[in-house]
Amino acid sequence: MAARRIHQNCSGRVLFCFLLGTLWNAGFGQIRYSVPEEMEKGFLVGEIAKDLGLEPRALSEGGARIVSRGKTQHFALNVRTGSLVTANKIDREELCGRASVCTINIEILLEDKVKIYGVEVEITDVNDNSPRFETKETEIKIIEKEVSGTRFLLPEAFDLDVGINSLQSYQLSPNHHFSLHVQTGTDEAKYPELVLERALDREEEPVHHLTLTASDGGDPVRSGTVHIRVIVLDANDNAPVFTQSLYTMSVPENVPVGTLLLTVNATDPDEGINGKMTYFFRKITQKTSQVFRLNSLTGDITVLENLDYEESSFYDIDIEVRDGPGLLDRAKVLIKVLDVNDNAPDIIITSVTNSISENSSAGSVVALFNVQDRDSGVNGQVTCSIPEHLPFKLEKSYGNYYSLVTDRALDREKVSMYNVTVTATDGGNPPLSTFIHISLHIEDTNDNPPVFVQTSYSVYVMENNPRGTSIYSLTARDPDREENGHVTYSITDDSVHGAPLSSYVSINSETGILYALRSFDYEQFRELKLGVTAKDSGDPPLSTNVSLTLFILDQNDNAPEILYPTFPMDGSTGVELAPRSAEPGYLVTKVVAVDGDSGQNAWLSYHLLKATEPGLFSMGLHSGEIRTARAFVDKDALKQNLVVTVTDNGEPPLSATVSVTVAVANTIPEILSDLSSLASSEPPKDSDLTLYLVIAVASVSCLFFFFIIILLAQRIYQWQTSKILESTSEHFQNIPTSEFVGIDGVRAFLQSYSHEVSLTEDSRKSQQAPPNTDWRFSQAQRPGTSGSQNGDEGGTWPNNQFDTEMLQAMILASANEAADGSSTLGGGAGTMGLSARYGPQFTLQHVPDYRQNVYIPGSTATLANAAGKRDGKAAAGGNGNKKKSGKKEKK
Repeated sequence: MAARRIHQNCSGRVLFCFLLGTLWNAGFGQIRYSVPEEMEKGFLVGEIAKDLGLEPRALSEGGARIVSRGKTQHFALNVRTGSLVTANKIDREELCGRASVCTINIEILLEDKVKIYGVEVEITDVNDNSPRFETKETEIKIIEKEVSGTRFLLPEAFDLDVGINSLQSYQLSPNHHFSLHVQTGTDEAKYPELVLERALDREEEPVHHLTLTASDGGDPVRSGTVHIRVIVLDANDNAPVFTQSLYTMSVPENVPVGTLLLTVNATDPDEGINGKMTYFFRKITQKTSQVFRLNSLTGDITVLENLDYEESSFYDIDIEVRDGPGLLDRAKVLIKVLDVNDNAPDIIITSVTNSISENSSAGSVVALFNVQDRDSGVNGQVTCSIPEHLPFKLEKSYGNYYSLVTDRALDREKVSMYNVTVTATDGGNPPLSTFIHISLHIEDTNDNPPVFVQTSYSVYVMENNPRGTSIYSLTARDPDREENGHVTYSITDDSVHGAPLSSYVSINSETGILYALRSFDYEQFRELKLGVTAKDSGDPPLSTNVSLTLFILDQNDNAPEILYPTFPMDGSTGVELAPRSAEPGYLVTKVVAVDGDSGQNAWLSYHLLKATEPGLFSMGLHSGEIRTARAFVDKDALKQNLVVTVTDNGEPPLSATVSVTVAVANTIPEILSDLSSLASSEPPKDSDLTLYLVIAVASVSCLFFFFIIILLAQRIYQWQTSKILESTSEHFQNIPTSEFVGIDGVRAFLQSYSHEVSLTEDSRKSQQAPPNTDWRFSQAQRPGTSGSQNGDEGGTWPNNQFDTEMLQAMILASANEAADGSSTLGGGAGTMGLSARYGPQFTLQHVPDYRQNVYIPGSTATLANAAGKRDGKAAAGGNGNKKKSGKKEKK
C-alpha cells in the first residue's frame, strides 16, 4: 500500500510539473519545464521540437545538440522523437542545496541555422531526505538549583529538502520535569528549547533521559531523533555571555591563508572551573570547517585555505561558548567574501568553420562562441573584440553568445588565410583578458583572368631558322589556384599569304613556348602578326588575348645578282665599244647589280678583278661604272677582257662575277678591218665555216649601208615635218622598250646614228643633236644601285654613250661570231644579233625592283627614293641629260 501511495504521489507531481511548465511557457514566452528530482534516466521532460515549432526530423537534420560548455549534462536530446529527457538521476539537494527554487538552464544549438534556443528546467523537490541531527546523543548539564522556566538549547535537526518536505516540527518524549518550546527565527528556522518545568533534585534523579524527534511535512512523513541526557549538577549560577550576539565582517577572496579574520569574546563572572570558557563551532558544514579555524581558548577565527568568491560568497557560522560546568552562550558570525578580479573570461567555441569561399556575401557566419566570466559585477562584465583591419566583425547573439561574421567581400588573391584573434576582456581593475585564435582558409573562385606581362610582344627571328625551333616563351600569370589558375595557350586562327597561320607557327598549350613550323624567308615576308589567347581552366573559364608581332631578320643568304651586262642565251658574246680617242675618265659601260637582302647585306661594292691591260680601266667602288683610267695607245689590244666582281657587305660576304669585253676602235670600218684581221689571224677551223662567215660579214656590211641610206632619208623628212615629229616623239616616250624588238628596234637605233656614220672620226668631237631616246631606258629607268647616286666617280651616263652601245654591240657581236665560228650571223633574220641581247627580256617590267632593299652608303636614302627623285627630274627636264652628255662627249 505504501509503494502504491508513493507511485500515485509521483504521478500527481509529474502531472503538476507538466502543467506548471505549460503555464510558464504561456506566461513568460520562454520555454520552461519542470521535472521532479530523482527521476530515472530517460524520463520525459518535454516535447522540445513541438514547443520550438519544429518538426522532429528538423532536429536530426539540423544537427541539433545541447551545448555543454564543459559542464555535466543532466538532460539529453532525443532527436528522433523531438523530446527532452533526463540523462541521469538528478539530486536537487546536491545541485542547489537549500535554495527555494532550483533551475537548470540549457542551450540547444541548431548547427545548420547556427541558432541557439534557451530552455529553463526547474527541479522540484521530492521528500527524499529525513531530518537528522548532528549527533545521535547530546548531553545537557543543569544545576539542581535551576529555577523553573529556565530554557536550555537543544540540538537542531537539518533537513536538506525544502518547502513542505523540510523540517516542520519537534516532539519531546513524555517526562515529568521538562517541556519543549520551539522558537522560530528571522530566517524561518526552528530552534528547539528544553524548558524546565519542575525543579530538579540531583539526589532524587541525577540523570534524565529524553528523546527529541524532528519531523518533516512530506508524504509520507520522515523524521529523525536525538537522545538527550540531562545531568543534574551542583549549582553554577553564571553562564558565559558573548560580548555581542552577531559578528559581521567582509573579507576579499584573495586574503592570504592564515589571516586572522576576527576574535569572538565571551565573559563569565564565575571563578575556577565554572568560569573557564571554551569556544566551539556549531551547526557548521564540513566545507566550512575546512575553510575556517576557531581557537577554542582565545576565540580567534583564522583562514585555513584560499577563499573563492565564485564558490561561496557568504558564510553563516554559529559559535558556542561553554564554561566548565557546561553553561553556554551562542553567537552568530557572518562573513561576506568580496569578489576580486581573479578570473579571466572563458571563451567556448560552439561552432566554427575552417574555410569559406571568397565570393561569400557579407554577413556569412564563420564561428559561434560563448563568453563567461566567473567573477561578478563589473569584474564579470565581458567585452569581445577582434583586430580592426580584418574583414570580419562580431555580432551579439543569444545571451552571452557572439557570432563572427564577414564584414565585406573577401579576396583570396590578396589574403588566402586569416588568423582571427578574438579577445575577451572583463571590466576589472586591472582587466583580465582571454584570447582564442580562429584559422580561416579562403577558398578560391575563378575571379581573375590570366594576365600577360606586356600588352603586346615583338619577337625577332633570324631568317633560315631550322624547323621546330623555339622562338619565344609567353607567360601569363593567373593569381587563382589549382584549376582556376591553370593556364593554357592557343593561337588565334588566321591566314598568312593564303596559308593558315597554324602552318607557320605553333604554341605549346602548357608552357606557352612558340615554335616555328617552317623556315622563314626575309625576302618572302618581313613580319608575321598573330594573336595569342591565355585561358584558365575555371568554370566558366576566363581568358586574355595579346598581340605578337614576329619580325623576320635578314640574313646574308642572297648573293648579288648582276642585271647588266647580260649575255644572249644563244651563245653570242656581249661587247662594249670604246673609241681610241676616248680621254681618261671616259664612261665605257656600267655594271648593274642588285641584292635580294636588305640593310648592310645589300650594300654592294664593285671591284675590277682582272683586266687584259692592267691600269687601263678603273672601276667605281659603289657605282659600278667602268671608265678609262688613261688614254688608249696603239699597242693596246682591240679586245679588252675585264672580270668584275660584285661583293655585298654581309657576314660572311657573298659575291658574283661577270666578264665584260670592250672593243677599242674609232670608226666602224676600222672596227670591221680590225675584226677581219683579227679573224684572219686565227687559223681556220673549217673551210666551209670560213666561207659562211665571209658571206655573213659582207651581207651585214651591205645591209648596214642600206639602212644608213634609209635613215638619212628619214632624218631629212623629219626635219621637214618637225611639228609632226615632236608630237610623235612625245608619243614614243611613253611606249615601253620591250615593244622595240627585231628589225623595228634596229631601224629605230640606226635612225639616231644616220648622221654620225657619215662623218669622219674627228667629227665626233663636234657638237651634235641629241639622238631620239624614245625606244630605250631613260637615265632614271636604268637598273642598278648606282643609277640613283653620285658615287665616288660622280656624273650620270652620257646619252650618246648608250646609243653607241647599240651599234657597237651589233657590229662586234657579228665580228666575234664570224671570228669565233660559234654562231650564224645573229640572233634572228634582220636583227644582226640584237634581239637576243636587247629583246623583251631586258625591259623594266622584267627587272625586279630591288631599290627598296639597297641603302646608299653615306646616305639615309634608299635607292627607291633616289630613283624617284631622278625620275621626276627626267620627266620635268625632257632631254636635259642628253645635252650634258653631248658636252661631256665633246670634251
